[in-house]
Amino acid sequence: MTNGGKAHFRILEDIARDLSGDVNFPTCLDAAILVRNTLKNPFANLQQVVQAIGVEPLISSKLLRLANSAAINPGGQRIADLGTAIGRLGFDIVRTTSLAVAMDQMLKSRHLSGYDAISRQTWEYSIQVAAIARVLARHLGRVNPDQAMLTGLVHNIGVFYLMYRAAEYPEYRNNEPAMIELLIGWHEGIGESLLHILGVPAQITDAVRDQNQMRNVETPCSLADILYFAKLLADGKPMWQQACLNGDDAAAEEENRQRYADLLHEAEEDILDLRAALST
Repeated sequence: MTNGGKAHFRILEDIARDLSGDVNFPTCLDAAILVRNTLKNPFANLQQVVQAIGVEPLISSKLLRLANSAAINPGGQRIADLGTAIGRLGFDIVRTTSLAVAMDQMLKSRHLSGYDAISRQTWEYSIQVAAIARVLARHLGRVNPDQAMLTGLVHNIGVFYLMYRAAEYPEYRNNEPAMIELLIGWHEGIGESLLHILGVPAQITDAVRDQNQMRNVETPCSLADILYFAKLLADGKPMWQQACLNGDDAAAEEENRQRYADLLHEAEEDILDLRAALST
C-alpha cells in the first residue's frame, strides 16, 4: 500500500469531477478566470481587458513590472499605465501572469502552512525556469521567448492546485510522504487540464504534459524542448522533483547541461531582472 492509498483515489476522483464540469476553483483563481473569460471573447478590445485586470491590483502591478523590466523593455522608456503595458506584453502574457498571481496566492494560503518549504521552493524554481527559458529561446531563435517564459512560469501549476486541494483532506495533513507521492504521480496531468480550461495556448499545455520526458535533441526547437533544457539548467530543483536516473541518463543530462552552462553566465543579469519582475 502506498503512502496515500485510498486518499489519492478520493482526491483525484473529486478533482476529476471538478475539471469535467463547472470547475470548483479556489477563490484566488477568480481573477484568472475573469481574465480567461474576457480573452475568450473574439471581439474583446484592450479597454475591456484593462477593466478585467483592474479588479486585481496584484496582476496589474506584476504586468507593469514585467513591461518595465530590462529584458522586455531594453530601451528603458518608463511605462506607467496598464493599457500601454498590456499592448507591449500581449494577451498571452496577461493570461499567464494572472495564473502566476493565483499560484502565488495559493502557496501563501494558510492551508499550506505545513508545506511552506515545498511550496516556496517550487515557486522559486518555477520563476528561475521561466527566466532561463526566455533567455534560452532568445539565444536559439527558434521559439517565441515570451511563450517560453510563460511555459516555465506555469509548468508546476498542477503542483500548487494539488497541494491547495490536498490540504482540505486530513489524510494529507502532516503526511509529507503522501503529499509528495501525489505530486510526483499527478501534477503534469492536472496541470495540463487546468491550463486547457483556463485557455492557455495548446503548445504550452502540451509542453507541461510532457515536461519530464528526456529529450536527446541537438538543438532545442520547440516549447517542450526549451522547458526541458530550462529545468535542466535551473538550480534549486525541489526535492520532490528530483528523479533517480541511471548512469547513462544522468551522464546525458549533465552533458546537455554543460552545452548551455556558459549561456547562464552571459545572461545572468537578464535572469536576475526577470526573477525580480516575476516575484511578488
